[in-house]
Amino acid sequence: MLKIKRLAIDTHPENTAFLLRHGNGYSAEQFQALRKIRIGSETSEILATLALVDESEWLAAGEIGLGEQAFRRLGLPEGAEVVIEQARPPVSLEFVRRKIDGDTLEDSEIVAIVRDIAAHRYSPMEIGAYLVACAGFMSTQETLSITRAMADVGEKLDWKSQLVVDKHCIGGIPGNRTSMIVVPIVAAHGLIMPKTSSRAITSPSGTADTMEVLANVNLCARDMQAIVSKEHAVLAWGGQVNLSPADDILISVERPLRIDTFEQMVASILSKKLAAGSTHLVLDIPVGPTAKVRSQSEAVRLRKLFEYVAGKLGIEINVVVTDGSQPIGRGIGPVLEARDVMAVLRNDADAPEDLRDRALLLAGHILDFDPELKGGRGFARAMEMLASGAALEAMERLIDAQGRQSEKFTPGEFTHEVCAPLDGRISMIDCHVIARIARLAGAPMDKGAGIDLLHKVGEQVRKGEALYRIHAQSETGLGFARDLAGEDSGYEVLR
Repeated sequence: MLKIKRLAIDTHPENTAFLLRHGNGYSAEQFQALRKIRIGSETSEILATLALVDESEWLAAGEIGLGEQAFRRLGLPEGAEVVIEQARPPVSLEFVRRKIDGDTLEDSEIVAIVRDIAAHRYSPMEIGAYLVACAGFMSTQETLSITRAMADVGEKLDWKSQLVVDKHCIGGIPGNRTSMIVVPIVAAHGLIMPKTSSRAITSPSGTADTMEVLANVNLCARDMQAIVSKEHAVLAWGGQVNLSPADDILISVERPLRIDTFEQMVASILSKKLAAGSTHLVLDIPVGPTAKVRSQSEAVRLRKLFEYVAGKLGIEINVVVTDGSQPIGRGIGPVLEARDVMAVLRNDADAPEDLRDRALLLAGHILDFDPELKGGRGFARAMEMLASGAALEAMERLIDAQGRQSEKFTPGEFTHEVCAPLDGRISMIDCHVIARIARLAGAPMDKGAGIDLLHKVGEQVRKGEALYRIHAQSETGLGFARDLAGEDSGYEVLR
């Protein structure tokens, strides 16, 4: 028996356990055999990767240290006694090997894989092998199966309504923070829209990161239910309510490997929506030369896959293909994006028109789900909610209900302007490069870091005129971003 000791070590997303190399009655050979161990008691167990410790200041003989993730998932208090044993490989790994060989898997086999992934029984290498095999070929039926399986593992929300609307963008366009405008418009109209959003993984900000500038987003399911019952909507971080947890684990491996197939995208998005209790979904697919989807033919293929899987799951979906040729709005990064959102909701004269127009377009499509509205009236109703100030009032109520942010965030004080190399017209802005520069500046971890776009595609500029301003909250962050911008500004200016 070993006693648990909590160690303040972040090993996300893996479970990691720590043992003294000597003094626990195991030989070095046994330690090597126990690289993956089962840790358990009569009431709880987890699988974890084992790391050996040579410093006795960390652990004493008879103790097992657990990193933050492992400690939280095991759910036992410090000092509780557990036993360890060598973990057996999951049976579902045999199905992964078959997938690597090119086989099409049965529903039950995919369910077994997803459950084992969600239970953290797979190493990142094993998850990577599964993702690469699926990227090689995945049938439509397999896509449907994995979507269902991912939604079934974890929490499911039920809003006791036949009409629960949602909106999602597949991403890849910096500044595209339309959800924070769409949600209050829809809430002001009276439809139920519990919007759970992710934090940024490779982008400069996610909806949850930007909303956190204004309000608390770390809400449990009970808090969400209470807010939605009063305000018709919520803008929360989905990670707090454990929706489709296997998806979060898969994403943590997909991103470093840059695996982003249409099939995995569909499974990721729709499993989250199904688990969140959505019945009707508007999906935004931006198309552009540096977006995730780069041609109309790709957009059509992705639309059809979304429509097929959503239809089988009982989700009514409206896919909207939009312009993804350049960033949306002016701000990129949490504080700057929040500034743009509130400018649109306040109907400020200088609010970004492209952000306003896209939000109204998507909100209109969502409101068209309302059987009480005449067909095609959704857009006009969305405009009414925004122009009248009803959407702003709904947003302010939502911020108060979630908990108004006590800390005041401002744009980073360290700045650098990237200037036009010659007189001419801006012909292209590379979304991917702009996003990388903003992230190097510190976004989204540093709320005030990011980019303020001063010019967009089609505008005339003079040599030496500022194209955009980088904001950072440290000299180091500014230096990283400035260096990359010096190599590639992300802008193309033609005479």
